[in-house]
Amino acid sequence: MPEAPFSYQGLDRLIHEKARLGIMTSLVGRPKGLAFTDLKKLCGLTDGNLSRHLQVLEEAGIVRIEKSFEGKRPLTQCRLTAEGRQRFLDYLAVLEEVVRNAAEAAELAPDISLAPKGV
Repeated sequence: MPEAPFSYQGLDRLIHEKARLGIMTSLVGRPKGLAFTDLKKLCGLTDGNLSRHLQVLEEAGIVRIEKSFEGKRPLTQCRLTAEGRQRFLDYLAVLEEVVRNAAEAAELAPDISLAPKGV
C-alpha cells in the first residue's frame, strides 16, 4: 500500500480552483474554443474575473486566447492547448480516483452518506 494513498498529488492546483475548473470543463469538449462572452455566461463570471483566470491559464500554457475582429466587432476566442487538454484529462483521472476512494470508504462506514443533504 502506498505511504500516502489519499494525498492525490495529481490534483493540479492550477485547475482545481472553482472558476478555472468551470472554464476547463466548458472548453474541453469544444476543440474550436468558445467566444469570451459565451464562456463568461457558461461559467457565471464577470468580465474581469474571467479575464484574470484566463490569463493565469494562458501563462501556464493551458489555454490559448486569440483576438480578432468579426466585421468591426472585436472577438476574443478561448481554447485549450493540447497540453491543457491533457493536463485536464489527467486531473479528471485523479478526481475519479478521489470519488472511488470516497465511495469505498462510505461502503465501509454505511452510516455516512455521500449524497447531498435532502437527497
